[in-house]
Amino acid sequence: MHIDHQTPIAFLGMGLMGTRMTTRLLDAGYKVAVWNRSPQACEPLIQQGAQALTFENIGNYPIILTCLADDKAVQSVYSQIKPHLVAEQIIVDFSSLSVSATQELAQSAQQQHVTWIDSPVSGGTMGAEQGTLVIFAGGNAQKIQMLAPIYQVLSQRVTRMGDTGTGQATKICNQLIVAANSTLIAEAVALAQHAGVDTTLLAPALAGGFADSKPFQILAPRMATHTFEPVQWKVQTLSKDLNNALHLAQNFNLKIPVAQKALTQLQAHQENGFAENDLATIIQYIEQ
Repeated sequence: MHIDHQTPIAFLGMGLMGTRMTTRLLDAGYKVAVWNRSPQACEPLIQQGAQALTFENIGNYPIILTCLADDKAVQSVYSQIKPHLVAEQIIVDFSSLSVSATQELAQSAQQQHVTWIDSPVSGGTMGAEQGTLVIFAGGNAQKIQMLAPIYQVLSQRVTRMGDTGTGQATKICNQLIVAANSTLIAEAVALAQHAGVDTTLLAPALAGGFADSKPFQILAPRMATHTFEPVQWKVQTLSKDLNNALHLAQNFNLKIPVAQKALTQLQAHQENGFAENDLATIIQYIEQ
């Protein structure tokens, strides 16, 4: 299969990331058909030139992209499209899933001669908008290579991490660092505030030093000023990702106590009614 602008693409999942990724593909001249569980999310994209997708017609799209909430969402959507899939199709899953769910889905697809590429992304909504995501891919090396024209529109870099599931494992490790780090950044901002520091100066003061990171530059200013809108990362998303990390570690009898502690904090914050809120709100949990 040769992929170019004439290759029809189906994109399932018009959330924060999916809508932005689809916009980039449309702007680059690709023909994209879109689907979302609540169809109104597709409206703005249809106005931009996307087609509305029905699962019965999914066999007409050699490339199927998915960007859905979690294991359950992907499994549910896959079971609905499965009867309509045709041999040689490629499913590129941008969702963040558990390794075991990805391996099961890839195996099921393989039985229908459909290739599953796990392709989770990092870079958030800004990365999706600007096409600067970084992608961790797992699966058939040749097919990953073949997808380059699509990946180039969406990302600054794609790295094949190994066989099926390794893309997801890499993303889990990425999220492990981001999520545990976010709780630590909140502790640092709260401590600085108590010590009389002007916390709005933390991000510029620490920039370029050993404690600096993208999450620090995004979260510290928001925490310092209690600016929690617009939502950039949801508490429940990071909580889910950390949970995946702990489950993966348990499979190998590996102890990861720092991640465990961070998960306890995020889950408690989530149960206080902050599931849908921005990750920066974890400062409020620390301040209590």
